[in-house]
Amino acid sequence: MKNVIKEVLKSTVISISMALTIFCLIGMAFDIAFGGNFSLTDYGYTKMALGSILVGLGFGIPTIVYHKESIPTPVKVIIHMGIGCAIYTAVAFAVGWFGASTNLVQGIIIAAIQLAVAFVIWFCFMRYYSREARKMNDKIQSMKK
Repeated sequence: MKNVIKEVLKSTVISISMALTIFCLIGMAFDIAFGGNFSLTDYGYTKMALGSILVGLGFGIPTIVYHKESIPTPVKVIIHMGIGCAIYTAVAFAVGWFGASTNLVQGIIIAAIQLAVAFVIWFCFMRYYSREARKMNDKIQSMKK
């Protein structure tokens, strides 16, 4: 149990770090796109930074499902991504990433981009951990010989 908590904390810190990095990169892109005149009012920056932290928590904490052996992997992915994407969507509306003027088509496009980014990040982590597991298994097999 102690290792699970440690792994979830690690995943959460990594998720928050990634969310804040993405937030900063997108903020820089907007600043460049607006010619250095990108500004936020009414604590907009603070709200968005806190929203990014919540998104990091939303994707980091649900990684606990990957430690439950009895749940099939596709179900784990649906739980993890479902919670993360639902939190992202709620935060996006709350902090203004999705404006009140966002129409249905724009919402679908934004959701598709959100899902694509989430799955690319997930896929990279799964590949990394699969390689690590393979290395450990190979090392164990070589020690048995």
